[in-house]
Amino acid sequence: MIEERAIVTATRGAFAQVETTRQTSCGSCEAKSACGTSALAKLLGNRRNLVEVLNPIGAVPGDRVIVGVDESILTRVSFLFYILPLFTLFGGALLGQWLAEVIKFQDTEPLSILCGLLGLASGLFWLKRLVSRNRRSRSFQAVILRQAGTIQFVDGIH
Repeated sequence: MIEERAIVTATRGAFAQVETTRQTSCGSCEAKSACGTSALAKLLGNRRNLVEVLNPIGAVPGDRVIVGVDESILTRVSFLFYILPLFTLFGGALLGQWLAEVIKFQDTEPLSILCGLLGLASGLFWLKRLVSRNRRSRSFQAVILRQAGTIQFVDGIH
């Protein structure tokens, strides 16, 4: 289970809206001075994200909580979001190449590029529909696991 600290900002039935702060582990990495990820983290900063999660513990606005996501679900969804658009892009490009050869175009690249872009667009459209259909599915939903302890400040360090 991947866990993250959050603050509950609103509740709606069995769901809560929580605010998380995006963080990277770049501060403890030895290669941070030469890393592109570290440079992006400095540029973008710690942005706050609003996320809707299941609220089985009955947290109320203002509560500090620990939110969790099952690692296997995160891995599968990440794989789908990266691979499906690539497959539809390449599949469309191959289809365009084949179609241009069947029609006997002298230059097959423009049709291949066009069909590749259409394939990419269809893959992204399909993903959008999949997300909207499964948005409130409990099997894909992050969940509030428990209340988070209070943050203690010691000598200015937290």
